Amino acid sequence: MGKSKRNSGPKPDSNRAAKLAERRAAQESIAATAVSRPFAGLAAECDLVAMREFVPSATAPLPMTGADRAVVIATVLPGAVAALVRDETDSATGFVGMQVQAHSADLAADLAAAASWAATAAPGESLTAAGVDADRPRPADVIDASAPLDITVHQDFNWWIPEGVTPAPEVAATVERANEVIMPSARLDADGVVAAWWVDAGEKAHLRWVRPEDEDQLMLALARVHAAGGLTLGEGSRYAGSFRAHGLLVPVFDLDRERHAQEWAAATAELGDRLDQALAVDAPLTSQERRSRDGLRGRQITIR
Repeated sequence: MGKSKRNSGPKPDSNRAAKLAERRAAQESIAATAVSRPFAGLAAECDLVAMREFVPSATAPLPMTGADRAVVIATVLPGAVAALVRDETDSATGFVGMQVQAHSADLAADLAAAASWAATAAPGESLTAAGVDADRPRPADVIDASAPLDITVHQDFNWWIPEGVTPAPEVAATVERANEVIMPSARLDADGVVAAWWVDAGEKAHLRWVRPEDEDQLMLALARVHAAGGLTLGEGSRYAGSFRAHGLLVPVFDLDRERHAQEWAAATAELGDRLDQALAVDAPLTSQERRSRDGLRGRQITIR
């Protein structure tokens, strides 16, 4: 038996103790003041949540207002920085990352600040984190709130390196390591289906569908559909549960990974129709629907 490590913690007056206390205070401050639904009011809200939380590699032109430079929003940038500017073939392009090293309690304000910075910063510069400033722009100040995102899904991170550029060995190694662990992903393409994302996780595939409705109302609709036996995408699928992220509810399905991502598009659209019908019902849940609701809540987690 080894000796007890009773004295391994930081001493009360040590620098380490002070740093740990500062870190805890910062984390508690973010948790206490976090905006519950930061991207509300943006047409791209559901896809922004997906790009923030689970999409590995995707980019889209960011619909800026009054900006002369093209700005691209991405899932993650090299080093998980908030933004960077690089020289492209004809001109400089700004990039804004959703999955970042550090963030404030207001992710939408972070996004707006990073986009505003990327639209004007010099080529070659990068922004580690959007600064906390009461005068930071709001998304509606710099982004066209009515415009959806035209997303390109990548199966690697080779887009980190500008076309025609030979990267330094350490940069090439970073991209190679990232490519080794990326999971194949796709955004389903079907009428009425927005922000439904397929991923091949290895043993099985998953569908994560970020829905725009109020969380409580969507849960009632899921319960109604489940009680009627309709909470499915058909053969080879299983409802796995849901998670809450940034004020939205995300139903998750386990899928047969032998089928191509787009083979699930039609069934997802049909499920969307059933949910729309259930959302339109204005009546108390039946006893069977209440049991379904309670069971579904037991398979729900919160990640933000």
